[in-house]
Amino acid sequence: MHYYQFNIGDYKSHTNHLDLLEDIAYRRLLDLYYLHERPLNASVSAVARQIGMRDHEDRVKSILEEFFHNSEEGWINPRADREISHFHSKKEQASRAGKASAERRSNARSTDVQPNNKQETRNKKQETKNTATAVAPPDGVSSEVWSEFVKQRKLKKAQITGLVLMGIQREAEKAGYTLESALQEVVLRGWTSFKAEWVAEKQVGGMRKDVVFTTVPSKMERDPALVKLDEDSKKVAPPNPEILAKLRAIRGK
Repeated sequence: MHYYQFNIGDYKSHTNHLDLLEDIAYRRLLDLYYLHERPLNASVSAVARQIGMRDHEDRVKSILEEFFHNSEEGWINPRADREISHFHSKKEQASRAGKASAERRSNARSTDVQPNNKQETRNKKQETKNTATAVAPPDGVSSEVWSEFVKQRKLKKAQITGLVLMGIQREAEKAGYTLESALQEVVLRGWTSFKAEWVAEKQVGGMRKDVVFTTVPSKMERDPALVKLDEDSKKVAPPNPEILAKLRAIRGK
């Protein structure tokens, strides 16, 4: 329950003797009880931690012992249990009334005269309009990937619009992905959308791996440095004979 009735007079008559911390503890215990609709944990310290009063465990214990009963399932509050039961009873009655009303409307429509041609035309136009608002599978995306992407968006209660697909397409281009590969990444990683920075680390790792393969020479090829030396040696002109003669003369001395 996210809502319960609070009778100020009734509450005050039963809690007028409580000090400030005890009153806070009681209100928080009631909120916790109504929110989860089940007995509180049998451990007083665990309950005190749940309501944010672990430093005042003695106050929490005092309130539990006065307003709750310690059962095999945990601490229970009979008054709160009656309110919860009453809430669900009213909810069930409203549900049954709604179903009965819908059934009566359905039966009434089935006994109506058939719609004339103008009514049929309006209905067809409305159906066409509703169909046109659906986003068709983008070009280049396989039906399997698209189906899984649509299913995931529905589970996350996220709409699929043209703007959403344009955003994913833009981010996919930044990352060097096709739209289909981006949608596949979304499905595999459980994402709702796609951002280029989300796959940046993966791309950097791939680039480093490619650098290793492209910079290390194949075992079947000569080292590029040796090939360069051979080519340079072919381009060197022979030394001048006069210079060679002078060198020999110097060496003879």
